[in-house]
Amino acid sequence: MLFSKKLPEKKQYQIGNLFSISLSLTVIFTTLLHIYKGNFNLQKDLPLHLCSFLALVIPILSITKKLIYFEIFLFLVLAGTMQSLITPSEYNFLNFRFFRYWYIHAGLVIFMMYATFIYKMRPTLKSVFKAFLGMQIYMGFMFVLNFILGSNYFYTNRKPNAATLLDVFGDWPNYIFVVELIVIPYFLILYLPFYLTRKKS
Repeated sequence: MLFSKKLPEKKQYQIGNLFSISLSLTVIFTTLLHIYKGNFNLQKDLPLHLCSFLALVIPILSITKKLIYFEIFLFLVLAGTMQSLITPSEYNFLNFRFFRYWYIHAGLVIFMMYATFIYKMRPTLKSVFKAFLGMQIYMGFMFVLNFILGSNYFYTNRKPNAATLLDVFGDWPNYIFVVELIVIPYFLILYLPFYLTRKKS
């Protein structure tokens, strides 16, 4: 990222586009690999868990550089993906699934930092509520899809098997209500450094 700061703007954009596209292609390749191996399962292997979905669509932000995408993706990545890095659901070591997991999850955080410092995009207080609305729309689609497929994308039907912060929020559906209650305060905490930086400047 420090290296990119010294580059011309066009090069900075090219690096950002290539990096974001590599995240998306990793998700697509994984899905195609499941299909090729004959073990693709609609209930598990669609790229619709939050981090996979964000990695799939992140080139939209990099290519268009529209603030609305940054506002929504920033809080979802910092809140959701950071949690996945702290309490990973993939423990296999030195295999494709391991590297895919860490490349996508760490890559999303790195890319949002890249958009913040290289693209010079910043959230506002309104961004918190835009991100919350975006999350509600996504969750609504996942509720419907999970009902149709019997799947558990975005963990709307049950908690993940790995230990996560959701474990302290109770059983289904209690943990969903708890998340809904705390997500805006959590987003506001994530927004605080941006607010303090803007106020200082």
